[in-house]
Amino acid sequence: MLIGAFGLLGFLNRDNQEFAESIIRHLRLDPAHHYAKLFITTMAQESDTQLMFFAVFAALYAAVRFTEAYGLWNERRWAEWLAALSGGVYIPIEIYELFNHVSWLKIAALVINVVIVAYMAWLLTESRRKRAAAEKKLTAGG
Repeated sequence: MLIGAFGLLGFLNRDNQEFAESIIRHLRLDPAHHYAKLFITTMAQESDTQLMFFAVFAALYAAVRFTEAYGLWNERRWAEWLAALSGGVYIPIEIYELFNHVSWLKIAALVINVVIVAYMAWLLTESRRKRAAAEKKLTAGG
């Protein structure tokens, strides 16, 4: 994402349609193909303000992921909750996509994500419960 953010900044003040067309030519794709036309059209419509917005969003997303990685590496409890929360953020998007078009792949992705997030949350609450019980045992015995 961080590389993508810097890459988007490289498109500022350029002819994005010409750049998109050169990418299509370089990849030897048919410019008349639906997805190639969609890519060219989308790039032509993007303003510098929109590109800057996407670049900032990508940089912020990368910063959150780096922070999460730092916290997990250093075994911080807040990072474990951040990891569970960041996994859960995609669930509404997956539900929305499922309502747009149902497929077995989308159903499987949603179910797997819900199971993983629920398991992570259960592990976190269970470890908190065990830690509280151990502290209570220590204070009662001391």
